[in-house]
Amino acid sequence: MCLFPEVGYRLVWDKLTAGLAGIPVAAPTPKALRDLRRRLGVAPARALFEVLAGPLARPATPGARFGPYRTVSFDGCSSQRVPDTERNCSWLGRTSHHGYPTLELMTLVETGTRALIGAVFGPTAEGETSYASRLLHLLRPDMLALWDKGFDGNSFLAAVTATRAQFLGRLRGNRRTPVLARLADGSYLSVIGTVKVRVIDAQITVTCADGTAFTGSYRLATTLTDPRRYPAATLVSLYHRRWEHESAYYALRHTLMAGRILRSGDRAGVEQEMWSLLTLYQALRTVMVDAAESLPGTAPDRCGFTIALQTARDQVIGAADIVTVNVNKAGLIPL
Repeated sequence: MCLFPEVGYRLVWDKLTAGLAGIPVAAPTPKALRDLRRRLGVAPARALFEVLAGPLARPATPGARFGPYRTVSFDGCSSQRVPDTERNCSWLGRTSHHGYPTLELMTLVETGTRALIGAVFGPTAEGETSYASRLLHLLRPDMLALWDKGFDGNSFLAAVTATRAQFLGRLRGNRRTPVLARLADGSYLSVIGTVKVRVIDAQITVTCADGTAFTGSYRLATTLTDPRRYPAATLVSLYHRRWEHESAYYALRHTLMAGRILRSGDRAGVEQEMWSLLTLYQALRTVMVDAAESLPGTAPDRCGFTIALQTARDQVIGAADIVTVNVNKAGLIPL
C-alpha cells in the first residue's frame, strides 16, 4: 500500500496479484483487507524495518566516509500529515499542518547512501533532541555525526560523546562558547558542558544560476580537535554532506508519498503505516546501492530514487513466472 499510495485497498491487491495469471487468486473486499491490517498490528511492520535498517556503504563506496569515519546525520521532519480524526488528535495533539495533525519523524541517516540507520516518530510536542536521544545507541566509534542547529544541548553532546562517536554540528546563534586556545587555521578550542570541542566560524555563500548570492554565518563545533589532521576549511566543506539528509526526506515525503496524508485514522494504524513506509524506502535504497556497486567507483547518489521507485512498481505489476504451482482437480493449490 505504500508502493501504491494513490489507490485504495482493492486496487492495491489487484496490482499485487496481476502477475499471477492462470493461478486462482482470492478476491478479498476492502473491508477484509482493512480488518487484516488491524489483526497484523504494529510489531511485524516495525520488526521488518529493523531487519533492513542500517548502513549500506562498503569500505570503498564513494562519498560515504571522511578519513576513518562513516558520516551519518541526525535530522527531524515534522510535515508528515495524518487524517484529522479524534483518535489521531488524542495522540498527536491539535497542532496542524494545512488543517491536518502531523507527527515528528527523527532519523539517523548514512549520508553517503541516504540509508536509514534508525528511526523514531511520534507527537511533535516531544522535541527533536528527545527523539534523537533514542537513536544514540546506534552510533559507533567509527561514525562522525552531523547535525543542524538545535542539537547542541549540554546533555545531548555528553551523551553523543559517551558513544565514542565523533560529531560536527552547527551551534545556535545565541550560543556562547569560551575561547580556550586560538589555533593556526582560525578555529579555537572550547568546552560545552563537559565536552571539549573545537569551534569553527564560517561564512557560507551560495550563488544561484542567475548570479544572486546569499551569505550566512555558521558556527560549527566538533570533537575533531586536531587542526593539522582536520583543517577548518575541510570540515566546513564536509558539513555540506548534512544536506543529503534533506534529500532523503524529499524522497520519502514527495517522491514516495507525493505529499499525501497517511491512510490511517488511529495510532496503531499510523504506526504500522509509518514503519511500512520506512521499510519500503530502505528497501529501495538497498537496491540502489547494489546497483551503484555493480559499477566500481560509482557514488550511490548517481542513482535516481524516482527510477528505482517506478521500476519496483513495474516489477510488481508485471511479475511473470515467479511461482511454479500445480492446481489440482478441485481448483485448489496444494500447500
